[in-house]
Amino acid sequence: MDVILTALGDGSGVGQRSPFMDVYAMEAHLYAREYGIPIEKIKGMLAWIAAKNHTNGSLNPFAQYQKACSAEEVLESRLIVEPLHLLMCSPIGDGAAAAVITNKALAKRSSDKPVWIAASVANSEGWGRQKGDPDCVARAAKKAYEMAGIGPKDVDVAEVHDATAVGELLAYEELGFAEHGQAQRLISEEATSLKGKIPVNTSGGLESKGHPIGATGLAMVAEVVWQLRGEAGKRQVENAKVGLTQNGGGVTGAGPACMTVHVFKR
Repeated sequence: MDVILTALGDGSGVGQRSPFMDVYAMEAHLYAREYGIPIEKIKGMLAWIAAKNHTNGSLNPFAQYQKACSAEEVLESRLIVEPLHLLMCSPIGDGAAAAVITNKALAKRSSDKPVWIAASVANSEGWGRQKGDPDCVARAAKKAYEMAGIGPKDVDVAEVHDATAVGELLAYEELGFAEHGQAQRLISEEATSLKGKIPVNTSGGLESKGHPIGATGLAMVAEVVWQLRGEAGKRQVENAKVGLTQNGGGVTGAGPACMTVHVFKR
């Protein structure tokens, strides 16, 4: 309870921000407590993630915000709720995205660079998960990897649900890119940057590209498809062959009402 109260504060400012920001702040504090990491260090990790994403967004002509920034500038932006600063949080905005899906034969006739859906998994958190059990992201990812015949190390590029930088931090571990409690190693190695071993949120993520709710998931798919086709311009990941998207929404029970993980292959 002390962690929850620390995250949520005294209630001042509530109504000036989405309540989801309070939830993500609470998750940051819980993560810090579980793995014995000082919250100030967590804040630094979140600042690096946010700066990476805003820099990626500066290379994306479709991003809502296209201005690069440093981790220091992220920490200088307005505090929303400890440890989240403004530039760590996704904005409110409108947007649209679309995908054309067809069968294998037609895809080969209509494009010389088709991208194949190797896995499509959806589930829900609901009630009843016990401490230590995998959450809905980890369960969906495990099933998607099995369906696609790959593992986390085979993913060349990923778009994940970073409504705040906390979401991306947690996704590193839930998707198997890092062991539990070891996301900080990915960050210290800059492994999820454009030139890293597993670039994440090359589009700029929800923090920079924007988060138009209903269009968010397909916008992630669009980015991965562009990456696999070699059409991502200045943010192109070299020789990307396997891409992943992770996106969720709503609330039911103790977590997301729907969580999806998709795997795509060139």
